Amino acid sequence: MTKLTDIPRNIWNALPFSGEPKPLVTHLELSGVIAASSRTGKSLNLRRVEKALDEAFSPGNLKAVAISVNSPGGSPVQSRLILDRIRLLAKEKEVPVLTFVEDVGASGGYILAIAGDEVYADPSSIVGSIGVIGGGFGFPEAIAKLGIERRIYTAGENKSQLDPFQPEDPADVERHQALMDALHEIFIDLVKERRGEKLTTEKDIFNGEYWHAEAACNYGLIDEIGELRSVLKRKYGDEVKIKRIETDERSLIQKLLARGGPVMPSALISADEVVDTLETRTTWSRFGL
Repeated sequence: MTKLTDIPRNIWNALPFSGEPKPLVTHLELSGVIAASSRTGKSLNLRRVEKALDEAFSPGNLKAVAISVNSPGGSPVQSRLILDRIRLLAKEKEVPVLTFVEDVGASGGYILAIAGDEVYADPSSIVGSIGVIGGGFGFPEAIAKLGIERRIYTAGENKSQLDPFQPEDPADVERHQALMDALHEIFIDLVKERRGEKLTTEKDIFNGEYWHAEAACNYGLIDEIGELRSVLKRKYGDEVKIKRIETDERSLIQKLLARGGPVMPSALISADEVVDTLETRTTWSRFGL
């Protein structure tokens, strides 16, 4: 009777149940405009991705978690909430996180990127935009020409500040600018905390500007230019197993439509979907996409 110890090592290693398990890396995507909610529920936020994040960190033999980031930004709160959850799980599980910027990792999207212990990007990726933006429209002259009288009642002298139907008040603008400056400082502190001494001191990288990957690498905003599979094979060997984690909990009908299934009748496309699409396209178009 042949004993297990008598089996040659080369044959033993070929058996499906033998040897060391293949290195395992889970992979999920964080893609889209970041917002607490949207009219169609397609925004990127913690509520939408927390289940996937928990799943990504759950395997016991995990070597790393890889996260693809493709976002032009959005809510600074939701960006920070996602980053904090990633860092909490990484600490609890003692697992490194590698992030990979795709088309864009800008503004809030860059916050997602720096959740990684190592940050990579494609040569053509857009990275940065460390700043805060706010805006709107003013219509006081337009409604005056139409003979419309604006009536507004408040309790609290600043409750109606930046009302688009009233002339702009310099005091309102000053208060709003102070708020944006404070948010900008929070953003800067977070980048410094996550990137540390890797950041350059030769250029102002906190002025809202964004760059292609090579420049971002030179400024210390990312670690390397690299593609996910190539990087993972280099770090964990050719036998690395990459397990994809789904972050999109769309219904079966929605998935079929996304894969080229039956076309949704235009009559069933809601006004909310149209507005949401326009807002999303506007955000992406800031980066030429």
